[in-house]
Amino acid sequence: MGSDERARLWRHPGLPDVDLLRARYVRKTFVRHTHESFVIAGITKGVEAFHHHGTIERAGPGAVALINPDTAHTGHAGVPEGWTYSVLYPGADIVASVAAETTAIRGTAGFAVAVAEDPYAVHLVTQVLRATDQANALAADTMMRLAIARLLRAHGGTLPQRTPLTAGARSAERARQILEARLTDPPPLAELAAELGTSPFALLRGFRDLYGMPPHAWLTDARVRRARRLLDGGTAPAAVAIAVGFTDQPHLNRHFTRIVGVPPGAYRRERKNVQDGAEGAA
Repeated sequence: MGSDERARLWRHPGLPDVDLLRARYVRKTFVRHTHESFVIAGITKGVEAFHHHGTIERAGPGAVALINPDTAHTGHAGVPEGWTYSVLYPGADIVASVAAETTAIRGTAGFAVAVAEDPYAVHLVTQVLRATDQANALAADTMMRLAIARLLRAHGGTLPQRTPLTAGARSAERARQILEARLTDPPPLAELAAELGTSPFALLRGFRDLYGMPPHAWLTDARVRRARRLLDGGTAPAAVAIAVGFTDQPHLNRHFTRIVGVPPGAYRRERKNVQDGAEGAA
């Protein structure tokens, strides 16, 4: 990361299962990836641009970028000076509970837009991070829930129910299951397609349509997700790299940073700090 770039991804014991990110990126490029959580990113300076559902979205100062779970997207600077933002990654359970208490949304709640112009929501998001800096869990939790409620009321809706799978989508789903089971030794595309009784390009089209990215990109994303879980548990990055199918730690570092935004070593240190803090408070 360049000297003009900085990023911190952390958790606070008072906000369990919520990742927090404060960053300034200039040359940073996030490859296509997904999150298991929601993404609520308040832009304070510059512009972030990102591919989302086939279009390029742009979020500038006073705007909030909103990504639903398991939605493929990218991220890069929309202007030469890059962008600065504060980000919340609340789990689906938190968003569902806020929606049930504060909105009339029925079904699975989510966001209907990718970018919302809402300077006050940006203020709330930045206040969440500031409150964790001050070890004020009550304020952090309050501001987070206020921000989620505000954004859901203005831009929320029911996420589409899963439609019956076509033959191509069924093959793609089975391919995903095979790749998940063979994370460290995935088969070539032709072999995978033959195992599923389809052709390579038909599988490629079906997989991209269902998951928003080709199988090899999905595999990298899945490896990084598993790497995060192992790092959460205290496993050293070098061991994590081999466990999830990367050739070595530099290979892990490169892909992890391009998806998560910080290197695995920094990620693990922050997780350890949370665990140590929780143990000290017990």
